[in-house]
Amino acid sequence: MIALTEKPTKDISFDTDKVVDIQNLDFYFSNNNIEKQILFDINLVLKKGEVLIMKGPSGSGKTTLLTLMGALRSATHGSLKVFGKELVKADNNLLIQTRRNIGYIFQAHNLLKSLTARQNVQMSMELHPEFNSKEAKQKSIEMLTAVGLRDRIDYYPDNLSGGQKQRVAIARALVSHPKLVLADEPTAALDSKSGRDVVEIMQKLAKEQGCTILIVTHDDRILDVAERIIELEDGRLVGN
Repeated sequence: MIALTEKPTKDISFDTDKVVDIQNLDFYFSNNNIEKQILFDINLVLKKGEVLIMKGPSGSGKTTLLTLMGALRSATHGSLKVFGKELVKADNNLLIQTRRNIGYIFQAHNLLKSLTARQNVQMSMELHPEFNSKEAKQKSIEMLTAVGLRDRIDYYPDNLSGGQKQRVAIARALVSHPKLVLADEPTAALDSKSGRDVVEIMQKLAKEQGCTILIVTHDDRILDVAERIIELEDGRLVGN
């Protein structure tokens, strides 16, 4: 996966109500000079402040589409605009700058075991040089407090439950006030109550910050948090 800690060579301004605007997007996976088409003619708009869920069978292309929106891989066919900027065939500087404005939440938490909860959250602030270390620390503590972990800020991941780890991941994704949050199966490893808790926290905090959330999930228990549900099947968008 592309490193999120790369620094762009210049700043890029984003200003649009269409956070994501995808038109006629195809995606091909190449292996040993053999191309396999994964996504077919995707057309999708994500608007500012929306909470969306994307569902579909395993292997339908959900994670692939999520990583394309997140500028974690590049597309070459069609149009994929994020924050009004075209990412199809985009240069590396634009991809890096785009990633700095996106919060990522993954099923596996991706927390560094050698860092405390606060340090894991604060690490994402390093992408934003406008905050000094004191401000970054304070904002990290405030965000962990917001997700209900004020008494766990100095705990290491091995001493946290699955639900608490996912709350740390949410805090890390939202601490820098991203314009877009992409969550890939955030409740898959959690019980019903923990799963409900984390998506409600995501929903509440994102609404307060005015960002867009897209959740990829198989979990029908959380469908009601979405304002809109879209579905992929065999690489094609069947519900929009």
